[in-house]
Amino acid sequence: MTGGLTIGVLAKNEGLATETLRYYERQGLIAPSHRSASNYRLYDVTSVRRLRFIRRAQALGFSLAEIGELLALHQQPAADMGAVKALAQTRIADIEARIADLERMKTGLTALSAQCPGHGETAECPILNALLEESH
Repeated sequence: MTGGLTIGVLAKNEGLATETLRYYERQGLIAPSHRSASNYRLYDVTSVRRLRFIRRAQALGFSLAEIGELLALHQQPAADMGAVKALAQTRIADIEARIADLERMKTGLTALSAQCPGHGETAECPILNALLEESH
């Protein structure tokens, strides 16, 4: 990558929209390494690595704000890794809470589905009737 990648080429290579990259730029997550003579943003291999870091962190459920914190910590190699672990543990707790919510929803929907014969008039549907109840 001699002169760098334009935003369009980088976006295409990484399977993203150029607007996503611009948004990441506005959020301070990535920055072009330099500009071309025609003032095009150019991204180097460091930008590509940061973008891949962002995408992997998103896949693990980190928010963009948390990713910004992780990137800032990564830029301080002598910083204590406890802050990174704390962010990861917070994310784990959030995931566990979401799993519990999903399990609760699954249990409720399974019970309602078991009550429904799957045929007949919708006026008698236990699923619809349960959804219409005032307090639940």
